[in-house]
Order: sequence, then C-alpha cells, then structure tokens
Amino acid sequence: MLTRRTALAMFGALASPKSVFAQSDIELEPLIFGPPGARDEAITAILERGSPDMAPALIFAMRFTRMSQIPLELTLAELTGDRDREGWFDWMLWQEAHPEYPAPAAYTELKRDLFLRIDENFVDFLRPEYLTPDRMKIRFEEITWGGAIKDSIPALDNPNMLPATEAGYLDDKDLVFGIEINGDARAYPLRIMGWHEMFNDEIGGIPVALAYCTLCGSGILFETQVPERASPLVFGSSGFLYRSNKLMFDRETHSLWNQFTGRPVVGPLVDSGIELQQRPVAIDTWANWRAANPETTVLSLETGHRRNYGSGVVYREYFASPELMFPTVTDERLHAQKSYVFGIRTFGGAKAWPLMAFDGGRVINDHIVNTPLVLVGDQATRTVRAYERRDRVFERAKDGSLISDGTAWRMEEAALVSESGARLPRVAGHIAYWFAWNGYLAAKSELYEG
Repeated sequence: MLTRRTALAMFGALASPKSVFAQSDIELEPLIFGPPGARDEAITAILERGSPDMAPALIFAMRFTRMSQIPLELTLAELTGDRDREGWFDWMLWQEAHPEYPAPAAYTELKRDLFLRIDENFVDFLRPEYLTPDRMKIRFEEITWGGAIKDSIPALDNPNMLPATEAGYLDDKDLVFGIEINGDARAYPLRIMGWHEMFNDEIGGIPVALAYCTLCGSGILFETQVPERASPLVFGSSGFLYRSNKLMFDRETHSLWNQFTGRPVVGPLVDSGIELQQRPVAIDTWANWRAANPETTVLSLETGHRRNYGSGVVYREYFASPELMFPTVTDERLHAQKSYVFGIRTFGGAKAWPLMAFDGGRVINDHIVNTPLVLVGDQATRTVRAYERRDRVFERAKDGSLISDGTAWRMEEAALVSESGARLPRVAGHIAYWFAWNGYLAAKSELYEG
C-alpha cells in the first residue's frame, strides 16, 4: 500500500528544478477544470519552476477540484518544504502565515474566472482593475467564497418593527441586539438577524447599519452617513469571506468592506479614507432589554422572506461547536478560539475583555490607552456596556445599581447618569469571538487579564 510518506518521497524525485518557467508559461486552469493529463502537465511545470509563489494556486485548486487532491498536496509540500500539512483548511493557514509569497497574475485570473462561474453577479466586486496588490487592502489570496452568492443572505432594509406588547413570538431568554439612539430604542433578535446578517435602518434620525457576522459572533453597529458621500451608504452581503469574516458591500460603488473594521478593502472606495463610525450596541435577553426600555420596538417576523426564525435554529451546529467553519490563524492567549470577548477600538487604541471576566455581573474599572473606563457586564446574557468614568471608581450596590464615592448612578443606554444629573458617556464596543478580534488586530490590541 502506498502511504502518504512514501508518496512524498517518490514525488520529490520528480521535483528537482530543470528550468525556471515564466509565469505566463504555466496554464493554471487545468488544475481545476482540465482533464487529468492537462493537470499533470501544469503540476510538472509548477514543480520545474520551483517557486513557492505558485502555492496559492494549488491551495485554491484543492478546494474546488473534483480530482484527487494528493498531487496538489505533494506539490505544495515540495515547493514549501512543509510536509506536515494536509487538506485545504490546513494549507490555507499556511498561506495566511506566509504573505512573503505573492501569487502571480495567472492566479488572480483563475480565481476570478471560477468565482464568476459560481455567480455572474460577482463581477460587480471583481473588476480586474481593482484586483492588483497595490489597489487592495487585503490579500486576494485570503478572500474565500463563503458558500453564498451575492445577496442570497438578504439584508433587511428599513424593516417592519412592532411594539414590545405585540412581539408574542419572542421568549424572554431570546437574545436581541439592543440599540437606543436619541430616545429611539429598538430590538433586533439574533434568531432573525442570523438569517440576514445585515440591516439598513434609521434609528433616532441617524442612518445606521448593523453588520452581523455569524461566523465571527460579532454584531457591529455603524453610522452610514459619512462626510464624503451625499447619501447614506446601504450595505449587503457579498458572499465572500476574509479570515472567516464576512465581506459586506455598499450598493452604490460595489466596493467590498471589512465587516470588522468598517473600512473598504477592494474596489473604488479603497483609497477614500472612509472608516465607518461605530455606535453602541448591546446584546441582552429580550426580558432584560424590554424591562430597561419599555417603549422599545422590536423586529417583526414579517421580513418579506421565508425563514425558520425559531429560537436556536440558525447556525445551531456552528454556535455549539468549538471548531471554525473557515480557516484563520490566531494566538493562544485565550485557549478557545471561539471564546467571546468584548472589544473596543477608540481613543487611539484597541482592547478586548474576555466575556468570562464578567461572570456574575461583574463591574470592571479599567482603561484603554489613557482613557479610564467602567465596564458592566454579564457573561450569562452575553451583555457588556462600557462608559467613560474619568477619575471615578465604580462598584455594584446590593440593589444592582452602580455606586461611586457614595453616589448612585443610573445605567442608561447613552450614558451613566448620577442623582445630580451628571453624565458619563457610553463608549461603543461589541462582542466577538476571540479568533476574529485577534485575527484582525493581533499585536495592536491589548487583552484584559485581570
């Protein structure tokens, strides 16, 4: 029986470089679409060229070819010297860790061609003039197809809302995204948003979009009226991912945006300098949110789409599993990649607090860069709110309120408010899986270890 180790040794004998091929001399299409003979010729040419810059094409082919992956894996092992990896997921992690090997132009052509075969509407995002390394803010090698076509995860635009008293479909323990702007309080249940991953709405007179990446566990609220544009931006889901995070797009220019950072990464707006402003959003149970905001409205089941909006239905297996659906590299400061953190990016810095630090409703007095913060949370309900605290130190009183120097403070959505009317403003932040937070910010972010 031919073992993998034996096959690697035999294949290595074929791999001694005989000549260096120009990039244009190697046909990459047969790696996916060609008959076995044509694919073998392409692999031989890649081996003779002997450069790791062909690795992205081989890794891409591993996911989509219907032929055996063994020749592709053996070629990758020979080109990179890494003989311990197996399968597309593992090799994608290698690719993420090795940006020093940019792929040739033929790879971009191959990838674009296959994506357009999946959905011809992907042409809106994959215009050749924007797919060069100098025009992109992320590597094209790391953009993957998430299994959905353009808009097949439909955004909710100005969705129907109900008074809280009419939301009989919700259970008290159902989690919601709670938002309050200028006195307008609204709840968007995760059991609905998991099917749509995006809404475009106006709350308290402010145009906003909630970008919910289910794979990253992150729902981020952005203002969509930016100084550089006459009208608010309106977003949808592209069907593509970057490091297991959704790439959203704006409907005006069809630029792709990083959901996690609120910045355009591919397309006409890449050099615009736009970064969407975050607004505070809290995850909480429907019972807690309704009690704190009795005038809230809540998303209606009448979304215009047919989905199973039952509790715990959408992404049930993924949320219950410790495994990722798509590959991304992370560090091990938190043991589990899918541990929840609460992250803040403002005041010139970034910091994450493990959700487990809020077990039992703990109050944390901390800071980000030189700005003192107080964070109030509850691990059980995935709830964290952050406020500026200036020179005050807070603790929780027996009745659950916040106390500083003997003064009681009321926790509102926009601010902490004292008995005398003094206000400490809310700071925007959001929940996310650790792998996502770390995958985008890495060394740029602090991790609370108190």
